[in-house]
Amino acid sequence: MMDESGLYPREEPFDPLGVMLFKALQVIAFLFFLALLAVSPDSKEGKIESKAEFIITMDWPDNHPDDLDLFVQDPAGNIAWYRHREAGFLTLDRDDRGGANDFIIVNGKKIASPIREEIVTLRGIVAGEYTVNISHFVATTGEPVQANVKVQKLNPTAQVIFDDKLTVDHTGDEKTAVRFRLDAEGKVINVDRRPKSLLETFRSSWRNGADVDPKTGVREIRRE
Repeated sequence: MMDESGLYPREEPFDPLGVMLFKALQVIAFLFFLALLAVSPDSKEGKIESKAEFIITMDWPDNHPDDLDLFVQDPAGNIAWYRHREAGFLTLDRDDRGGANDFIIVNGKKIASPIREEIVTLRGIVAGEYTVNISHFVATTGEPVQANVKVQKLNPTAQVIFDDKLTVDHTGDEKTAVRFRLDAEGKVINVDRRPKSLLETFRSSWRNGADVDPKTGVREIRRE
């Protein structure tokens, strides 16, 4: 039956408190849904996570024109260097050529990078001795160059096992920064600085990327 205004009356009286409670429940339900999305694990399909056990860095003065190289050998004889960036569990993540072709691209333009640094990571554990050497590949200034070499163990907590400076003073000058030994669990059990040439190993084998004349056995090392 219509009322005096010609409108059908409501079947139930309007309850503002009930409406407010209903809206509040809707908001809570929406926030709960957002929380579930936030804590849900991301899809791992197509993703490969790299895990480093050790990181080895070499740096020399910013904007220096000389080219220094980092060489790291594992217990199996694999050597990571600029011609063989992945060797066993070793990876050369950054190869710095000094003043030659060292730049970054910003908005399509080449900008010279002042940073002089090379980085090798160890992504798995092989028990035995590792050797870290540096080499003065191109000495353009004719002056000695001081480089800093650091070896850090990353797992289970970060630990610096070596951090010191070395000086190279001419093209072809090679120095052993450090030799360290790991056990099967990756624990450092010895650190020393006995010299050992890694460049000499390329004279008898080119498996690490060296160019060797099969007739003369003479090693030729060049940049691409």
